[in-house]
Amino acid sequence: MKMLGIYEKALPKDISWFERLTLAKELGFDFVEMSVDETDERIARLDWTKAERKAIRDAIFELDMPILSMCLSAHRRYSLGSADPDKQEIALALMTKAVNLASDLGIRSIQLAGYDVYYEPKTTMSRNAFIENLQKCVTIAANKSVVLSIEIMDDPFINSISKFLEIKAQIPSPYLQVYPDLGNLSAWPENLVGYELEKGIAAISQVHLKDTLAVTSEFEGKFKNVAFGAGCVDFVGCLKTLKRLNYSGSFVMEMWSETSETPVAEIEKAKGIVLPFLKEAGYA
Repeated sequence: MKMLGIYEKALPKDISWFERLTLAKELGFDFVEMSVDETDERIARLDWTKAERKAIRDAIFELDMPILSMCLSAHRRYSLGSADPDKQEIALALMTKAVNLASDLGIRSIQLAGYDVYYEPKTTMSRNAFIENLQKCVTIAANKSVVLSIEIMDDPFINSISKFLEIKAQIPSPYLQVYPDLGNLSAWPENLVGYELEKGIAAISQVHLKDTLAVTSEFEGKFKNVAFGAGCVDFVGCLKTLKRLNYSGSFVMEMWSETSETPVAEIEKAKGIVLPFLKEAGYA
């Protein structure tokens, strides 16, 4: 069975990390993907003390349940491409802290959202600033042997692997890779999904499993909280393509059920849909 992880935001929010890792293991997952989003609460994780970090490491070892990746979406708030130099500096400081935390906890990959800016107008300058600062981020990460993986997004800036590769060509580092979200990749009508996976296979570090509703001329698409099997993603086709291409990395089920009244039931239902897809593609 291929390594299958669960996104932290699928699991109940107000529990300890020991409880979270325990629950993930009980649900049959192999690892957890941590979230450091744009909220003050989760950004504060980057300043955990040595004792706090040790407690999580101890839980990881005791339970044999690693945290292998981090979703660093704090850059939505403090963008690498921001017109505000102070925000750029904060963005770089967040990256340094995130890399240090990843190194301490055994996290292999930090997933970056593929936005130049999120709350500001997109310009040629914002793109240039993003690429310049991404180069600095890659240097920071490489120094600690942590891989940065840019997610294919719900945003036109990097909504295809082809667009990622245009940036990768300017930063040709093994510490900069791509993290396809099959839902986001499939939602954009201009993407030939199989071709995109073929074109980028050498740079794929991890894959998000998520369903979406496609973008049309009349509809902006829906990129979150679409039930598996109810959207536009051809999971079996995507997974068989990855299998043919000898993709041997891990998968992460991405859900946002942390505030649901029945998160465990929702995860179990989703997993019951996803596992047959993986099995049919030869991953289970």
